[in-house]
Amino acid sequence: MDSRQIAQSRPWLAVGQEITDLLGRIDAVAFARLVQAFDDPDQRWFFSGQGRSGLVAQMGAMRFMHLGRTVHFVGEVSAPSIRKGDALLIISGSGETSVSTGFARIAKAEGAKIVTLTHKPAGTLAGIADVTLHVPVEKSEQFGGSLFEQSCLILLDSIVLGLAQQTPDAHKLMLSRHTNLQ
Repeated sequence: MDSRQIAQSRPWLAVGQEITDLLGRIDAVAFARLVQAFDDPDQRWFFSGQGRSGLVAQMGAMRFMHLGRTVHFVGEVSAPSIRKGDALLIISGSGETSVSTGFARIAKAEGAKIVTLTHKPAGTLAGIADVTLHVPVEKSEQFGGSLFEQSCLILLDSIVLGLAQQTPDAHKLMLSRHTNLQ
């Protein structure tokens, strides 16, 4: 059965296969640099993205908060100003979104570290960033940037998993930080 037949009869498998194929093309050295960017547990992090990429950034920020990291989502009313020594993670498929590139320029001018996940490694955002992870979307049967966004979430969760494995009683600690106002 070819991929089009699978997509018609069992679309969840087609989505899973696309994600698996993309993750198999992630550069391990570049991913290790991304993980290394999160080495300092005391560093303040700001997460950002527009549209669905922003939703993924919010989910990533939540998990890093569960790990005990100081994390803010850009645009939230409680987010402080970014400063030297801080870091900004931006998710942008195109790497050209004007709001995201503007945020990167502001943060860079303040002396913050810029990290990006993008499928355009030669884009404007990657040119500003200190660390870029190329998320190699080539084609997808899914609409819009779904494959990019799904893969970014899995990549961020992979970093969290790795950091949690280095923390004694990580799941217990993370659960203690999970919201109880729900």
